[in-house]
Amino acid sequence: MIRAFSVPDVRSAEAAAMADLEPGILMQRAAAGLAEVTLARARERAVESLVVLVGPGDNGGDALYAAAHLSEHLAVVVVQVGDVVHEGGLQAVLDAGVPRLRVARTRRALTAPIHDALAGAEMVVDGLLGIGGRPGLTGAMAGLAESLPESAWVIAVDLPSGADPAGVTPLAASVRADETVTFSLAKPVHLLPATSPAVGWLTVTDIGVPEPQDAAVERLTVDDVPALWPVPGPSDDKYSRGVLGVVAGSARYPGAAVLAVSAAAESGAGMVRYVGPDAASQQVLKAVPEAVPGQGQVQAWLVGPGIPVDETTPDVRRQLDACRSALASDLPCVVDAGALDLIEGPREAPTLLTPHAGELARMLSRLEEGRVFHRNQISAAPLGHARRVAELTGAVVILKGATTLVVAPEADRSVRSQADAPPWLATAGAGDVLAGLVGALVASGLDLLDAGSLAALVHGLAAHRANPGGPVRALAVAQAIPGTVADLLRS
Repeated sequence: MIRAFSVPDVRSAEAAAMADLEPGILMQRAAAGLAEVTLARARERAVESLVVLVGPGDNGGDALYAAAHLSEHLAVVVVQVGDVVHEGGLQAVLDAGVPRLRVARTRRALTAPIHDALAGAEMVVDGLLGIGGRPGLTGAMAGLAESLPESAWVIAVDLPSGADPAGVTPLAASVRADETVTFSLAKPVHLLPATSPAVGWLTVTDIGVPEPQDAAVERLTVDDVPALWPVPGPSDDKYSRGVLGVVAGSARYPGAAVLAVSAAAESGAGMVRYVGPDAASQQVLKAVPEAVPGQGQVQAWLVGPGIPVDETTPDVRRQLDACRSALASDLPCVVDAGALDLIEGPREAPTLLTPHAGELARMLSRLEEGRVFHRNQISAAPLGHARRVAELTGAVVILKGATTLVVAPEADRSVRSQADAPPWLATAGAGDVLAGLVGALVASGLDLLDAGSLAALVHGLAAHRANPGGPVRALAVAQAIPGTVADLLRS
């Protein structure tokens, strides 16, 4: 698991580590780790020239010491913003004979020598700002970020300059890195959707700072799957493995039921009971003959995929009544798509909501009296809005997207953030597959936060497996789940 920690917790952990070390040791470790990663990338990419951007503060010091180390292997130029930088790092650069260009911090327009240095750069190290920086760049820093050549491999020191360290404020003027090298502890900026597009590949290098107890953000990795995935034992039967009831589909959207039930069956549910109109039932049973039609005893419900709440046909009314009946029970419910419109407030039984940004906007508009929300507001600040829905409903919220957030209603629980799927997964039916996968995990008795984040991880990896590097159908993703899980359990 990748664990990311708030800026105050990072500062406290670093201060505790420094108390037992000689002054400057942590910075030397960070600079050595940065130099090692940068040199490795330079060799991988056959790079011979490097531009190091330096601002005030410790990130600039890390970058300066690394520049001095790297000058033994690469043609290095330092671009210094402002008059004040880390003294020891600057002296190391001067002693190494590294060329240095300077620009006033408030000057957005860059001089010709700096433009030329950037234009010819094969690799750039961004050491302008660290976790003490504010979101958004101005002046010379903004000018430098705008002038980075697309062909250069950009390595950010600790975080991309201009990105919000807390990962909340949307990206504005900032460096967009290909890789970010951080030291011992990941931060929310690295994992949350508002800022992670600027991070690129995350590399964590150990400099001896121990992890704090509580993480602000967590991300499951493949190594977490064997401990979390519900593996049946020799005494288990179909009932003890978890029976999932699925209320899904309609004459208009029968495929949603097929996809949700298929995904639940492929994910290892002990039994799937399907509730839906005859037309959808026929298609479900053709695709998943082991599904059991009709009501019956279940351990959890999945309600909502493919149920259009704007229709008033008898079949849709019956489906909505079945959703309401499930929501009125004391059983765990996974609530998706059309059934999200039935959530009016807290539900006492365990509940997991699976909206995308547009559905979350509709929910908030309904739950926050007198306010209207739009999809773009949710996309701009996903974490805050997901937290608000979790707070208002008492439910775990899976906010689907390129980076999927899983947010618990308890303020003291870490947010989960998963970014495991290829962009090709942005296709019709993918959400129905995720819902079925989540439902199977919830029916097995898994904690809701674990169920949501584990499902997002496996969903993304199954999409890679279904058709690596190209278009993928939602049904193919569902069918790839068993092989994906088998490989993960063997790892």
